Amino acid sequence: MPSRPTIPIIDQRNQLPHAEPVSPGRDLTDRHGRALRDLRISITDRCNFRCIYCMPKGVFGKDYPFLKRKELLNFEEITRLARIFSEHGVRKLRITGGEPLLRRGVEHLIAALAKLDGLELTLTTNGVLLPRMAERLRDAGLNRITVSLDALDEATFRRMNDVDFPVADVLSGIEAAERAGFGQIKVNMVVKRGVNDHAILDLARHFRGSGHIVRYIEYMDVGSSNGWCMDEVLPSRAVVERISAEFPLEAAEANYPGEVAQRWRYADGQGEIGVISSVTQAFCATCTRLRLSTEGKLYTCLFAQQGHDLRGLLRGGADDERLRAAIGAVWHQRDDRYSEIRTAQTAAARKIEMSYIGG
Repeated sequence: MPSRPTIPIIDQRNQLPHAEPVSPGRDLTDRHGRALRDLRISITDRCNFRCIYCMPKGVFGKDYPFLKRKELLNFEEITRLARIFSEHGVRKLRITGGEPLLRRGVEHLIAALAKLDGLELTLTTNGVLLPRMAERLRDAGLNRITVSLDALDEATFRRMNDVDFPVADVLSGIEAAERAGFGQIKVNMVVKRGVNDHAILDLARHFRGSGHIVRYIEYMDVGSSNGWCMDEVLPSRAVVERISAEFPLEAAEANYPGEVAQRWRYADGQGEIGVISSVTQAFCATCTRLRLSTEGKLYTCLFAQQGHDLRGLLRGGADDERLRAAIGAVWHQRDDRYSEIRTAQTAAARKIEMSYIGG
């Protein structure tokens, strides 16, 4: 059986920063003055896709040793941490994976998180399980859904997911989410030059006027298994130019401080698109995110090389004050600005895989 790719984590003995007591309700800022507002929670490292930019089949094959259930944070632990994060100023929770809908009983976790005050609750999925899950998720209190969709033509989509799922399965999932009452679904397309960039206009045409928003994401050097190189990055400005040549676009203001996607409206009022440009137009200066991995490690950047072990504290009997202080210490010492300092050397460094901490 193959071993897991080497994941460079330095905190196996719960090596968290020194933590001073932090009062509930106190907003946190890091070393660059950035506030904590968003938490992304990965609830499984498993996925039914093997997308070439995230979980390539050559590394994450059928015999890959995924985490055992006892290693995962349980729903009570996730909910407890989410409540403490909300006390530190977090206002948005995004449930991710792997594929989060593979986690049995995910609707029960959503229901528990929905009871926390003042939080927007969102989920990112590849969409193929939505026909049977969308209504349950809506009833449980999920606010919004984002669906990943990297092409509309069959050959390209199957090449991207690399397990032969048809694109119709994802489109059926989006339709199921619509029927369940989810409005303005975000559709994420990772753009890889020479692989699926011909599909940019296909998605724009398909979703224009639907009320949904396609977001085009530059191919990133997340993790160490996707063989990233700069030549395969299509800058977001080129995406905007291609779409605007057929459907004129005009820049729109951000919905809120720290929004990762730059917004562009169709000039004729038929909706909008977004572009996420973490390679060519770094937005580190306004990043407000933390990421909690499937096994309870806290990461301060999507491109992190190390995490901080909260599961050890949880299962070691730490009270809320200790957890609150540990989270505060991690954020106060946060100095990440990877996309601003990216070089060929940093891009080649071993980093945590996206499937462990979500996108």
